Amino acid sequence: MESNAFKIFVVEDDEWYNRLLVHNLSLNPDYEIQSFATGKSCLDQLHQQPDVVTLDYRLPDMKGLEVLKQIKEINEDVQVILISEQEDIEVVVDLLKHGAYDYIVKSKDIRERLLNTVNNIRKEAQLKDEIKTLRKEVKKKYSYQNTIVGSSPATQKIYDLIEKATRTNVTVSVTGETGTGKELVAKAIHYNSTRAKQPFVAVNMAAIPTDLIESELFGHEKGAFTGAAARRIGKFEEANSGTLFLDEIAEMDISLQAKLLRALQEKEIIRIGSNKPVKIDCRIIIATNKNLLDEVKKGNFRQDLYYRFYGLPIDLPPLRERGNDIILLAKSFITNFCKENKLEPKTLTAEASKKLLAYPFPGNVRELKSVIELAVTLADDREIDAGNLILDDPTDMESLFTENMTLREYNLRLVKRLLDKYDNKPKVVAEKLDIGVATIYRMLKEED
Repeated sequence: MESNAFKIFVVEDDEWYNRLLVHNLSLNPDYEIQSFATGKSCLDQLHQQPDVVTLDYRLPDMKGLEVLKQIKEINEDVQVILISEQEDIEVVVDLLKHGAYDYIVKSKDIRERLLNTVNNIRKEAQLKDEIKTLRKEVKKKYSYQNTIVGSSPATQKIYDLIEKATRTNVTVSVTGETGTGKELVAKAIHYNSTRAKQPFVAVNMAAIPTDLIESELFGHEKGAFTGAAARRIGKFEEANSGTLFLDEIAEMDISLQAKLLRALQEKEIIRIGSNKPVKIDCRIIIATNKNLLDEVKKGNFRQDLYYRFYGLPIDLPPLRERGNDIILLAKSFITNFCKENKLEPKTLTAEASKKLLAYPFPGNVRELKSVIELAVTLADDREIDAGNLILDDPTDMESLFTENMTLREYNLRLVKRLLDKYDNKPKVVAEKLDIGVATIYRMLKEED
């Protein structure tokens, strides 16, 4: 027999009916069948790890319920199908409560029902195996080394903090410049923690209009407001038993921070349009590219919420401070991009490596990834040279002043350059220029 055969134990003391069950199940050549006449003989062989046990309710040495209980104690993954003449509904319900997969009444025409039931069990087992495989792949993808590639002291410190974060459910605050990989760190913590099998839900606070944040986080009931055509659960409920990642938390309107604080303290939320609290249990990881303490001093962030969030701080260093990690990351991006696009492996020339190390990477890891993927595409042979690396010229902003333009044109050009640099985030650009977001929108609208 193949080692991966689907194993079935038939436990039946009636010799004729035992042979009938074995014959019917043997119609599928993928099934490996063993038969037993007593409960004890079956239990003695459970170390063989059968996938299914068909079990008679009345055996000469034990009751079917007792055999069922012992099977589940030894290996709860074994599926048990009770097959018996016993038709007392209360007994059947009791058997199902104790973990029986199904109950089939004995008859000569049992073949179709039995084979369908076993086939359903096999399909479910295959699905569970696929889920386990996917979880292993996800965990491997978000292992520390695959998440934050590098060997610098700064990177080793990040590994150490991520490992500490996985041991408990402490709130984690991840800080760092745009593009340093804050969400990847959050996923690495989640997928290496005890909550790995539960949902990871990410919310970008800067991407949600202020008037929709409450509904997005806490959900709403049908008819709670115009357009609420049906009940909707919020991100807290989606992340229940798992991890809720609140990205760019500093962008959350201060008027809603009190409700968020209450949800965290009480471990419950109330959907909009409801008075009924809903209990929640989710780990919180936050991220921001701002200094939250400075935001507290400016009056933009609640002090009590700041202390609630502080937890274990992980500050991600900018790429320019990670030394040779730039080359290790570049090589990793080259390998992955070539594999994904079925390209021949490519390498960096010494001149290309030198150019990468000399560049400050204001966009950090995200910018490096884009630069490398473009370089791989542009390279004609198996080497990526310096000419294939398209990096922003640090003197580029100075070119603004070499053309004759009006002040309005200069301002508009500057705003557009910064929007390109900061992923089209008006709030970030407004902060950099110390102007209102509405001013940026107005300038862009006037251009149209």
